[in-house]
Amino acid sequence: MPETLSGDKEFENIPSIKSKALRINLNENIYGTFAEIGAGQETVRNFFRAGGASGTIAKTISAYDKDFSDAIYGTEDDGRYVTESRLLKMLSHEIDLIEERIVRENHPNKMFFAYANTVATIDFAKKYKGHGWVGIRYQTQADEDYSEIILHIRFKENEAVLQQNTLGILGVNLIYGAYYKYDQPKKLLRYLYDHIDKDKIEIDTINFSGPKFKEVDNRLMSLQLIKNGMTDAVIFGPDGNNILPARILYKKNILALRGSFRPVTKVNIDMYERSYEMFLKENRVEKDRTEVIFEITLSNLRAEGEINEQDFMDRAKLLCSLGHTVMISNFQEYYKLVEYFSRYTKMRLGLTMGVNNLVDIFDEKYYRHLSGGILEAFGKLFFKDLKVYLYPMRDPETGEYTNSENLKVHPRMKELYKFFKYNGKVIDIEDFNPEILNIFSREVLAMIEEDRDNWEEMLPSGVSDIIKEKKLFSYQSKPQKEAQGAAK
Repeated sequence: MPETLSGDKEFENIPSIKSKALRINLNENIYGTFAEIGAGQETVRNFFRAGGASGTIAKTISAYDKDFSDAIYGTEDDGRYVTESRLLKMLSHEIDLIEERIVRENHPNKMFFAYANTVATIDFAKKYKGHGWVGIRYQTQADEDYSEIILHIRFKENEAVLQQNTLGILGVNLIYGAYYKYDQPKKLLRYLYDHIDKDKIEIDTINFSGPKFKEVDNRLMSLQLIKNGMTDAVIFGPDGNNILPARILYKKNILALRGSFRPVTKVNIDMYERSYEMFLKENRVEKDRTEVIFEITLSNLRAEGEINEQDFMDRAKLLCSLGHTVMISNFQEYYKLVEYFSRYTKMRLGLTMGVNNLVDIFDEKYYRHLSGGILEAFGKLFFKDLKVYLYPMRDPETGEYTNSENLKVHPRMKELYKFFKYNGKVIDIEDFNPEILNIFSREVLAMIEEDRDNWEEMLPSGVSDIIKEKKLFSYQSKPQKEAQGAAK
C-alpha cells in the first residue's frame, strides 16, 4: 500500500539524510526532476545513494556551461546566473517538461515536483565565500496546483567541497520537509538545518507560496529565521514578501530608522520625512539610489518577555500598509547595524534617532564584550561614511528642547562625543513639528487597548483607519466590547 503524506509521526530522533532520501524514494507517487547549477549534482546524489530512486527521479540535469544553460532556461537581463529569476525559470521549465511528457491518465496518482538550485561556491582566492538560490515547486496531491518554497543561502565554510556537501544535505532536508512537514512550516524551517551546523550556512531569505501555504505570512517566517539564529537580519517589502538583502541594499545610500513602531505615530513619520529631506541634500546621494529602512530589533520585540508574534505582525502589517520597507534584526548595538549595511554598500549611510538613542550609543556598558571597548565600536560606527540625524526631545515640565548642543553624556565620554559632533557626524533635525513632541507610542498603544478617545489624532493620516480595519494592537470598538461583555 503506497505511503500517504498525512498523519506523519514525529521521529524520536532526527532521521538521517539517507533515511530521508529513502523515504521519498519509497513513496511511489513522488516523481520529479533535479536541476542543479554551480556546485554539481549534490542533492540528487543523496537520492541515488539511498536506493530505490528509479521511481522518484524523472531526470537530473546540471547545465553547467553558461551558453548551454541560456539555451535551456533563457538569458537574464543582468547577465547573472545565481539569481532568484534564474531559479524560477529553472523550476517553471522543468515542471512544464514533466507535465508535457508524462501522460496524467497513465499516472493518475503521481505528485510532480521540480527541485532546483543555482549556486556559486567559494572562489579560488577565497575572497567570496559564495551563495545560492534553492527551491522546490511541487504537489502533495496529483490534482492540485503547485506549491513553492524558495530560499537564499550564504555559505560560511572555507572549502568548496564542504560547501557542496552542505548544499546536498540542505536540499534533502528541503524536499523531505516540503512533503512531510508542509502543514507545520515553522518546524519545516527548523528542520532545514538537520545535520547542518549553523556556522556552515546562513538562510537570509525564504518565501512560501501556493495552496499548501495560503495561510502562511512570509513576514512571520522571516521572524523565525532571526529567532532560530539562521540569520542576523531579514527584510520584507510593502507586499509582505521577503526580499534578499543584497538585492535591495547593494550599492545604495541607506537611511535607517530604528523604533518600536507600536504603533507608528506622527513623531515617527516626522522623523522620517525631515531626515529623508536632509539625507537627499547630502553630496553623492541620489533619490533613485537611496533606500529607506524601518528597523525593529529582536531585543525590542522581546522588551516585554517572550516575542508576541501577533504584536509583531501588527507592527509589520501597519508599516507595510504605509508602503515602507521593514528590517527585523538581531543588532542591539548600532555599530553592528552599520557593519551589516557595509557588507552591501560603500555609499552614504544615515541613522535617524532620538536623543535617548544617541545617549545610549555613548554608554560604555554596551561594549564591554569588545576587546577595544567603545573605541572599537565607534571605529566601526563613525569611520564609515555615516551621519546621525538627531530628532530633539522636549521636557514636558520646563518645555526646554534637548538636541546635539546640550545633550548630556557620561563625563568620560564628553570629549569623544565632541569629536564626532564637531566633525559633522551628528546633525540636528531643525525643521521639526514642535506640536507633536508630546506623543509617545506606548501612551497611544494604551489608549487603543483601552478604547480611549482621541488617539486617532496622534497618528499619521489614514493609520487609525488601518488599525480599525485590520483590528491591530487589540483594537475593538465600543459596540464590539459591549457585545463581548454581554456574551460573558
